[in-house]
Amino acid sequence: MKKLSLIIFVCIACACLGCSKSKKTVSAEAVRDSVSIYINLFKGGNSSQNQKIKYNQRAYELLQTRKIDSSSLSLLNTIADNFDLLGRHKQFRKLSQELLERSVAEKDTVNISKAYKNLGKYHIDSNQNDSSFYYYLKAEKFNRYIGDSLSLGEIYLDMAFIQLYESDFNGSETSASKALPYLNKSSNKKKIYEAYNLIGINSNQLKNFDKALEYHTKALNYIENTSVIDKNFLMASSLNNIGYVYQTIGEQQKAIENFNIALKDISLQKGNPTVYAMLIDNLAYSKFKINDFSQLPGLFYKSLKLRDSLKQDNSGIILNKIHLSELFAAKKDTIIAQKYAREALDFSRKTRVSSDILASLQQLSSIEHKNAIAYSKEYIKISDSLQQAERKAKDKFARIAFETDEIISQKDKLAEQNRSISYFFVGTLFIGILLFVIRSQRAKNRELLLREAQQKANEDIYNLMISQQANIEESRVKEKKRIAQELHDGVLGRLFGARLNLDSLNRATDEQSVESRFNYLAELKNIEQDIREISHDLNREKYVVINNFVAIVNNLLEEQHNSHDAQVFNVIENDINWEKVNNTVKINLYRILQESLQNVNKYAKAQNVKVEISKENDNIVLKISDDGAGFQTQTRKKGIGLQNMQSRVDECKGSFTIASKPGSGTKIVVTVPMISDMTIVT
Repeated sequence: MKKLSLIIFVCIACACLGCSKSKKTVSAEAVRDSVSIYINLFKGGNSSQNQKIKYNQRAYELLQTRKIDSSSLSLLNTIADNFDLLGRHKQFRKLSQELLERSVAEKDTVNISKAYKNLGKYHIDSNQNDSSFYYYLKAEKFNRYIGDSLSLGEIYLDMAFIQLYESDFNGSETSASKALPYLNKSSNKKKIYEAYNLIGINSNQLKNFDKALEYHTKALNYIENTSVIDKNFLMASSLNNIGYVYQTIGEQQKAIENFNIALKDISLQKGNPTVYAMLIDNLAYSKFKINDFSQLPGLFYKSLKLRDSLKQDNSGIILNKIHLSELFAAKKDTIIAQKYAREALDFSRKTRVSSDILASLQQLSSIEHKNAIAYSKEYIKISDSLQQAERKAKDKFARIAFETDEIISQKDKLAEQNRSISYFFVGTLFIGILLFVIRSQRAKNRELLLREAQQKANEDIYNLMISQQANIEESRVKEKKRIAQELHDGVLGRLFGARLNLDSLNRATDEQSVESRFNYLAELKNIEQDIREISHDLNREKYVVINNFVAIVNNLLEEQHNSHDAQVFNVIENDINWEKVNNTVKINLYRILQESLQNVNKYAKAQNVKVEISKENDNIVLKISDDGAGFQTQTRKKGIGLQNMQSRVDECKGSFTIASKPGSGTKIVVTVPMISDMTIVT
């Protein structure tokens, strides 16, 4: 049943393709060209087949001497089409492939699309549906790019044909629906009719009968109001399709009505006997379905005889015999019914059309009860394989579409890459400069952050020193107050008492007075000693004040001693006048010492650390040495700690050396001027 509709549409398609090819004309610009002269001779109606082959071959030979341009590529396409009309399919394929290669070299998108379309047609004529679908997909991409509505509509329609042949009814309906908007913009009325008709056939196969009737009716109405060649034939085909849909859904009277309207055209039997035989068979089957045997089995025999004589409608013959088998089975004539069913099965096995085999097996299983199980098993086996084949066909077309899109996408990417090469060198230079600027800016930012961190640390130390200085100042005030009290309450009181006693004893000469004077003199000596001690205390207080920086360093070293295993030995010269040393120098020396001790604790694993602060001329020298692991100074990259030390020394306008070897410990020597006009870096 399903093949019946397909046959109708294939016949229509073949006729349309033939008509479309016959309308090829040569452009006016090429009339005087020798190639065009031979093409015009080919078009002449009085030439024989052999003469047309020679004319077309000569046109091709002359074309080889011409420069490749868009006009010569168009002529090459025309010559290829002529070979297709002559049935010289190999030459058609060869020239189409040549057209593709030359068009790609010339980047002629229009002729690239024509070449792909030609290759699609060649492969569909050669029953290579996979390859045909692939080339039509390629042609579709290029035609969509150039905006050729007619060609794009024709490509979608041809793709719909291929999908219909492979039983991909959903895909075929989608492709035909895509074709309609583009075809409606053109003047190719027959193609528009085909699109309507194809949507109707696919909708019927998908059991969407309302839609099938809608589009078959649209096709009929469209062709009725259009002046085209073979109008009566196309109307009869649409009436048959409408009747077939009604027959499928069981509305036999409406089916018979449409079949009879189509059969009123008496020219149909000679003009298109295939459709005529189909109409008679369908009319007979609908009559059989309503038990109207008045013209049966005569109509079936008439249709079968006509189909046998044509020898081109194998599926129609098989269907005819199945209908006769059903008729005689209904009349209880089992022998004749089985005869026609077996003939249908044998013939379908020869033609190897799965749908015909299934229809024959189904009929035999219903009338040969003893073999019904065997027929049913074979039916199920073939039906399953057919369903798998249909699913594979759907997947195949989807895969081809996907792979084609992937290939085109890759080509687009490659083209984009090729275009980008022209900007590469300029872009590289620009990016290099940009990266250099960014890197320099980042380095400056890191330096700024480092300076900010140093400034914060300097401020903390400076505030600490000021705080300690304030504490010392407070202690000095207290100490002065204490000394004043001692001088007033102790020493002055004793001096006043000694003075009064001495005054009273000054005139006395007795032995007791003399002894008392000696005692008071001894008391004056004691008072003198007390004054001397107070003076010493004041000197020590001044020393502590002057050496506040030394106290801070001692605190750091004491903390190092208490918190870590390494023994710390320090030597700080006493004759350094720290009041003359710039605060920035003090802070940086302190931070360098602190960083060095941290490195000793982290990496050196030293047992002993020695810290020396001395004065050499007008410079202060800080030496820090340890007996730790050491490192190779020549190959090792300076870390952030050593970089910070160097930065602090540079800030103080001094020098910085480091000596170390693996296993021999490390010695750092920092030399900075005592007096400097620098300020803390902000």
